[in-house]
Amino acid sequence: MKRLLTFIVVVVLLGWLLFKAAVWWLADQRLAEARDAMESIGVIERGRISSGIEGRLLLIGASYQDFRLAQSVDIGRLVFDAGSPLALLMALADPGRVPAAWSLRAENVELSLEATMFRNWVTTSGEATPALFAPVCGPDHRQQLGSGDLVRMGVNGIAGEALIRQTPERLYLELTTASTGSLEINWPGARVDVMNRERMVQGGDGPMTVTLRDGGLMRRVAAYCARESSVATTEWTSIVMDAFRQALNARGYEASAQLLALYRQWLTEGGELTLVLDPEQPIVGVPVQRVEQERPLGLRVSYNGQAVPDVYLKEVEPPEPVVSEKALQPVVPEDTNNRMAGWYPAEVAKAGRWIGHTVRVTLSNDNVVEGRLVSVGEQTLEVARTVGGGEIAYPMMIRAINMFEVWQRGQTR
Repeated sequence: MKRLLTFIVVVVLLGWLLFKAAVWWLADQRLAEARDAMESIGVIERGRISSGIEGRLLLIGASYQDFRLAQSVDIGRLVFDAGSPLALLMALADPGRVPAAWSLRAENVELSLEATMFRNWVTTSGEATPALFAPVCGPDHRQQLGSGDLVRMGVNGIAGEALIRQTPERLYLELTTASTGSLEINWPGARVDVMNRERMVQGGDGPMTVTLRDGGLMRRVAAYCARESSVATTEWTSIVMDAFRQALNARGYEASAQLLALYRQWLTEGGELTLVLDPEQPIVGVPVQRVEQERPLGLRVSYNGQAVPDVYLKEVEPPEPVVSEKALQPVVPEDTNNRMAGWYPAEVAKAGRWIGHTVRVTLSNDNVVEGRLVSVGEQTLEVARTVGGGEIAYPMMIRAINMFEVWQRGQTR
């Protein structure tokens, strides 16, 4: 009997070691394939691989560096739960045989923010269609909220957890952060297809339910951006609402009165917003009233638990593009012998010689920034503007600069 028990213990121990070794090797192979597939857009660091006999794969200390971001996304622990050891081994051996029910949880996720992290108002390439959500946040009302503003608001990073749960009935996604709100998506009938890189989410028997909670962030954004824009909060809200209307008009739509009221309320107060959207439909399922058509049924929306009726779009003719007068003005050659006070073009490569001078920068998206040149680096330069008795430096990517001008002779600015 003692030999039998010893034999059973040895067999169980060997089986456990073989399972751990097989999971480690297969996971290493699959992650190497993922790194190769993503090498053109980012770098995956898998960290330490571990596993659980209940059918879980763990990556400890993993990270992902997207080439479009200045900071990496660090993940303390990433847990894939296949439900059983056999299902885990089958999924790792053939990703096309993922079980019908599984979950992926990311814990202790952190993304540090810095001023030049995202393509914001100074780095966005020129687009014919303006963004729908672009809060004004600066003395130049063409300046939009960016990562630098979040840093100055005290939001130095985004930290939280993420969960993806797949069942035969639905796909559920949850993203929860410490101070910037949360997002939940519940999509009946949808399935994740890891083998289809072009469209990883398949199916969907109906619309998805999206719940967005801002965690008090919108109140902070409204107060900060209104102060930075040197206007009252009500006036700031009107400026952002006008930009929202123009962005919709540029797409050929006009918002209903209830949609505008809902957007205005969410801009200044935030809260919980629940929408029922259909990604398979135009405008993600938002009802559109066609020309000479009766009013459609509104989008299913609730704000802080209360249903909001009559939320829809109306079809209108988009406005004709307007060419600015500045673009029609002829270029006058510079007269270096009789130079008068005014703006004169200079080479961006030699911008360092103009530190401390008043400059004007025209960006690739036609935004114009005027202020005192503070610093010049290899990739960015900073222009400071006086706001509320102090100076705020705005960084700009050098590659996004179309024209660099310096105020010379009789400088009074």
